[in-house]
Amino acid sequence: MLTVNEIRTKYFEFFKARGHTVIPSASLVPLNDPTTLFTGSGMQPLITYLLGAPHPEGNRLVNSQKSFRAEDIEEVGDNRHTTFFEMLGNWSLGDYFKKEQLPWFFEFLTDEVGIDASRLYVTVFIGDEKNNVPRDTESADIWKELFAKKGIEAKVVEIGSEADGYRLGMQGGHIFYYDAKKNWWSRAGVPENMPAGEPGGPDSEVFYDFGTPHDPAFGAECHPNCDCGRFMEIGNSVFMQYIKTHSTGSGQAGFALLPKQNVDFGGGLERIAAAAQGDPDVFRTDVFWDVITLLEHFSGKQYDDSRYKRSFRIVADHMRAAVFMLGDGVRPSNTDRGYILRRLLRRASLHAQKIGISAEKADDSMLVRSATIILEKYDEAYPELAADEVYDMVADEVWKEEVQFGHALVKGMKEFEKTAAGGHISGEQAYVLFTTYGFPFEMTLEIAKERNIDVDEDGFKLEMKKHQELSRAGSEQKFKGGLADHSEKTTQLHTAHHLLLKALQMVLGPQVKQRGSNITSERLRIDFSYGAKMTKEQIAAVEKVVNEKIAEALPVMRSTLPRDEAEVLGAEHEFGAKYPDMVSVYSIGPRGGNEVKPQYERAFSIEFCGGPHVGNTSELGTFKVQKEEAVAAGIRRIKAVLV
Repeated sequence: MLTVNEIRTKYFEFFKARGHTVIPSASLVPLNDPTTLFTGSGMQPLITYLLGAPHPEGNRLVNSQKSFRAEDIEEVGDNRHTTFFEMLGNWSLGDYFKKEQLPWFFEFLTDEVGIDASRLYVTVFIGDEKNNVPRDTESADIWKELFAKKGIEAKVVEIGSEADGYRLGMQGGHIFYYDAKKNWWSRAGVPENMPAGEPGGPDSEVFYDFGTPHDPAFGAECHPNCDCGRFMEIGNSVFMQYIKTHSTGSGQAGFALLPKQNVDFGGGLERIAAAAQGDPDVFRTDVFWDVITLLEHFSGKQYDDSRYKRSFRIVADHMRAAVFMLGDGVRPSNTDRGYILRRLLRRASLHAQKIGISAEKADDSMLVRSATIILEKYDEAYPELAADEVYDMVADEVWKEEVQFGHALVKGMKEFEKTAAGGHISGEQAYVLFTTYGFPFEMTLEIAKERNIDVDEDGFKLEMKKHQELSRAGSEQKFKGGLADHSEKTTQLHTAHHLLLKALQMVLGPQVKQRGSNITSERLRIDFSYGAKMTKEQIAAVEKVVNEKIAEALPVMRSTLPRDEAEVLGAEHEFGAKYPDMVSVYSIGPRGGNEVKPQYERAFSIEFCGGPHVGNTSELGTFKVQKEEAVAAGIRRIKAVLV
């Protein structure tokens, strides 16, 4: 049985042999993407390149992207949902297209991983007459030929909507046409929602059939997109083929072919591993099973006992996600990413207790031991997890949170007793127990059931929904702007940000390093390492340096260099970020000269950066620091504007 590490390695080697460059996974904490808390797909860090920017490593790329989706926390407990996952990805940036991509993925699944082709089912785009987008007959024809080479006569079935699937069923098919809600990709969704100028295109999904009986509770008939558990999606090839040209008054749209057509493939590594072993339970793959075996041994409970299976899965999933978050610099807190991490660790602790596991000291903690197993499983594929200090840090953070959660449960239990004295727990009371006292809703339900106390579950869900909507709005406000906005003002502030970092190093010392940034069209913000509050004189000196460089009308230039060479030249880069072998570098100054190296060697500022920037510092205006403040121990923050 292939391990997850073996499948990942096979995938890299397969696509390297076909001209692809392996690029590193981006951090779970998005770099210069203020729109989301976590990286949630392989496409997310590469969207700039899919929209036309040249990638330093060329037109054929492959990687495995660390991904996390917080919305799946409540779903964990069944046999397929996980919060953290690895997304295998390969990309063609204006190079190959459907006739290469579909056969390559099919070959990888059947010949490299050993999956039975007869258990594979695929979907393609049915077309959209209303919006003048043709059906994807090319993909359907390619799939039909691929199946035929394996001795399978693949019948093509027209489904339409997901609802139609539950009515029409399989009909003996292997290739299924679905509508735009299922087999079309654009950032704006279906064709009619796309603005003019937006790219998009059809996609083709591959499903594995585990052969389990259809559950009619989900619908009369089964089909590949059915939720009954028989089918699992294991990969999706997106073909960015069209650009929307216009929308008419009647709602009809016009589409034209993109001059450069891209392939964006994403495949769930853990799901492919589950398909390879023919078991729909992803928690039986090796990355989870070693943790579950540990928990079985020390709890005396069995994973296959239906009373405990959900808890085993939650502990294994949440600990893996927590380890990767910690490895990418997230720490438990009560806000933003830290809150999500704290929630994962506390849910893991709660469910460890449910299977009879608790600890009095760190050496006995099964959560700490689980984290160590996960680090050992992944530290070769992700070297950032391999250092001894990372092992120590993860153990310390996990144990600290486990202890704090224990204290929270004691306090929460006292409050629960007061609340339960009335014989009924309202949704609002359960919400307060959870949010104010850290008392898990699952525990409220469990203890209330033992005492025959009614709990308003619907009321609690309503309060949580309100909380999530407020949090989402807060996050959108907090993280809006940045380099997701390429307006002129934001671009100017981005260039000023580069000047500011260099000026800080000149005034405060070369030890100053960037520790975070956020740039909107209104202001720039930089977090940097420095151990003391800046004086008024230091702030004035920084402003003076930046404004002098603006007045010098220095050119801003972009080049692509080997990462090692850029580092030797002293190029600044984001702390903890992973970069490919070839990197995009922006330098500011000097004036005159055409040779690349002398330009860099005499530049005022040089940084790893994908842009965008102005062409000359004279375009910036006057630089002014608005505020300097502390954000953490040894970390300061400056907010500044251009006027």
